[in-house]
Amino acid sequence: MSTYSADYLRRLMVSVDKFSEAFEAWAETQVEATHMGARGIFPTAWTKEGQDPVEVAKLELEVAEKSGAASVATSVTGSYIVVQGMGALDPIANWSFMTAPKSPLTPRDVRMTVANVRGRLQAMLDDAEADTPGGLPAFSPALWHPVVWGAAAPQWVIHQYRVAVAEGAESLTHYWKTRLGRQDADASVFWQETLNASVGARPGRPKLVPPGDPAARTTRSLKAGLQDLGPALQQLAKGLNLAVRNVAAHERQELSEQDAMEMLSAYSMFARMLDQCEVEFADEGAEA
Repeated sequence: MSTYSADYLRRLMVSVDKFSEAFEAWAETQVEATHMGARGIFPTAWTKEGQDPVEVAKLELEVAEKSGAASVATSVTGSYIVVQGMGALDPIANWSFMTAPKSPLTPRDVRMTVANVRGRLQAMLDDAEADTPGGLPAFSPALWHPVVWGAAAPQWVIHQYRVAVAEGAESLTHYWKTRLGRQDADASVFWQETLNASVGARPGRPKLVPPGDPAARTTRSLKAGLQDLGPALQQLAKGLNLAVRNVAAHERQELSEQDAMEMLSAYSMFARMLDQCEVEFADEGAEA
C-alpha cells in the first residue's frame, strides 16, 4: 500500500478546509433540498431570491477553484459515493451537479464527503507521523518542481506510477518547447540543440545557457561553478529522455513507487537546473 508523508497529508487537509469554507459561503446564497424534496426532477440547490447574480457567480468560481485541489484528497482517501447508474462519484469534484436537473448529489452528500475525507486524512496523518523516524525529513512529492508534479499528480495519487512518470517527463519537455517556440523538433533533438554549449543560438532556435556575466566579479564564482552546466544538462536531458521517459511511455509493466519516485525526482532536479538558465536568442541580423 502506498504511503504519504505527513507534510503532504497536511497540505491535502488544508485544501479540503479551503473548499469547505468556499462551499459554505456559496451555500448561504442557495436554497437547499433533499432528493425527496426535489422529487428527483429539480436541482437540489438553487439561488435564493434577491441574491446578486454577479456575487453568486463569483462564489461559484471560488468553489470550483478550491474543489480542484480538494478532489485530490478524495482520490487519496478513496472517499467516493456510489450513485446508481453512475458508479463511484466524487461529490467534491462534482459539487456543481446539485444545480442541474435530476441532480445525483445533495448538499448533505458534499458535507458528508468532506467530513469523511477529513477523518480519513487525520487517520493517515496519525500513521504517517508515527512511522516517520525521528530526525528524518518526510518525503512529499508535492514539493517536486511544479511543472513535473502538476502533470504527474493525477496519476500518482491513484498509484499509476508508470503513467505519472511519463506525464511528468512529457510536461517538462512540452513546457520548454512551448516557451521557446520549438514545436518543430522531437524531445531528444530539442534538448540536444537547446543545451548544446558549442553552438550559439540561431533564428527560430533559442538556447538555454548558464547565467552570469564572466566579466562581472560578483558572478565569477557562480559562473565557475556553472560553466559545465550546459553540457551536463544536455547529457542529462538526453539520458532522461531515452532511459526514463521513453521507457515509462512504452512499457506496460507497472513501476514501483520507489522507482517512480527516483525517476520523477531526477526530472524535478533537472527542471530546477533549467530554471537557473537564461534564454539566449539569435541576433535579428543572423542568418538562418
